[in-house]
Amino acid sequence: MGVPPSPPPQGRPVEGNLVRRLPKLLCSLLLVASGAPDTRSVTPLGQIVPAPASVRPGGEPYVISARTVIRVPGQSREARKARTAAEQLAGVLRPSTGYRLPVTTRGGRDGIVLKLGGDRGLGAEGYRLDSSRASVTIIAPKAAGLFYGLQTLRQLLPASVEKAERQPGPWKVAGGTITDEPRFAYRGAMLDVSRHFFTVEQVKRYIDQMTLYKINTLHLHLSDDQGWRIAVDSWPRLATYGGSTQVGGGPGGYYTKDDYREILRYAADRQLEVVPEIDMPGHTNAALASYAELNCNGVAPPLYTGTDVGFSSLCVPKDVTYDFIDDVVRELAELTPGRYLHIGGDEAHSTSHEDYVAFMDKAQAVVGKYGKTVVGWHQLTGAKPVKGAVAQYWGTAGTEQEVVDAAKAGTKLVLSPANRIYLDMKYNENTPLGLSWAGYVEVRQSYDWDPGAYIKDTPSSAILGVEGPLWSETLSTSDHIEFMAFPRLPGVAELGWAPPSAHDWESYRTRLAAQGPRWEALGIDYYRSPQVPWPGK
Repeated sequence: MGVPPSPPPQGRPVEGNLVRRLPKLLCSLLLVASGAPDTRSVTPLGQIVPAPASVRPGGEPYVISARTVIRVPGQSREARKARTAAEQLAGVLRPSTGYRLPVTTRGGRDGIVLKLGGDRGLGAEGYRLDSSRASVTIIAPKAAGLFYGLQTLRQLLPASVEKAERQPGPWKVAGGTITDEPRFAYRGAMLDVSRHFFTVEQVKRYIDQMTLYKINTLHLHLSDDQGWRIAVDSWPRLATYGGSTQVGGGPGGYYTKDDYREILRYAADRQLEVVPEIDMPGHTNAALASYAELNCNGVAPPLYTGTDVGFSSLCVPKDVTYDFIDDVVRELAELTPGRYLHIGGDEAHSTSHEDYVAFMDKAQAVVGKYGKTVVGWHQLTGAKPVKGAVAQYWGTAGTEQEVVDAAKAGTKLVLSPANRIYLDMKYNENTPLGLSWAGYVEVRQSYDWDPGAYIKDTPSSAILGVEGPLWSETLSTSDHIEFMAFPRLPGVAELGWAPPSAHDWESYRTRLAAQGPRWEALGIDYYRSPQVPWPGK
């Protein structure tokens, strides 16, 4: 049965609506008659997040159609990685467009073409995207660059392309050229799975969201007072007992080694390196509760479900402590293909300074023994960072002398200032989730600072990159993660990727607003900040 048309709204005659539409209709007719491209539904090349390094618009748009093929020539290992990325893009586009979009190794100049090569000066993650009437061609020295070029292509398409049902289109990509490369090598997001446990599928969902914005590092906070989240064969009670609860007393959980491998595989397919963290010597109550011998008095404390910090510590003088660390680091290093292993080191209030320094000397040596680069919270700079160590800064002032001295001596810094990019900080006093010990952090405050100049008297060359941590004392669902991460996480990504010349709040807030419909299409529950001119607001 047909559905009868709705009556026109009161006070707005049909004729009036037609008169108002006539200019648009005439414009469309003139465009068709003249043969000029209709670019009204095309996203300008530069209106993406993160802002690209260089944009040269021009020419007709490319239109994805039923005839579009995705071409990834070559049989090398890098080419196979690029085909994985192409299949991921096709998986996004097929439901909404209704097109087959086959991925092929056959050469050709039409369709969406991925090529390895081009300007090696773009580095491992840079790319060039050329869009014309005949094709969209992405060329990059490495598969990572092709992956990031595809994320740019995805954002250049209408937001409705993200939907799981067929949409009307059209699917146009603006004509011109983007040449792009990241400012920093390390662009990270941290997820605390210790205070509240998140499943493999929940972690994958967050991975998909962060990689859309060219984030390349996932830091997993795997242990804390409230829960131990990774299986360790040589110390099995860490997971089975230490992982059996969480903040508030819920059931907790942990990743088996196969679970962890699946997270690593999924991340690697999206050019994401996983950095596992085992926090020590503090934040260790879950471990201390699991094994009495790790305590100086030989007595295991009860499991902990609160949110206080600084009360727990491994027993620094005991030899068994370092047997424990050696076993845990060895098993985690064997599982983890990435370069880094994070040993925490923050808020060790129950450990004397002398014990802390002695402990960090031994813990860092164990990480090096198993071929990994040490990462620690910036309190590590108050001890003796080993050569090549990375310190993660989470302060709020940027003036700590030990951090400055360590950076000048060669320690690289990842910046996570809590009053800027701790994603668990409340937006304002009415935010229902999160904490506020570092203040309220609205979208502009999170975005409007320069990582290259944040730590006073420190050379910008010491800055490895940025990371947005998301602590989970108050977060227990994917909706919670998304509400606190969006819209601030894309700003972290832009700080890490875009050149300083692109750093402009007014431009950014407009580009960020255009992401709102995309998040809605993806089902992301984001905070509608009044600082951002969201569409329809």
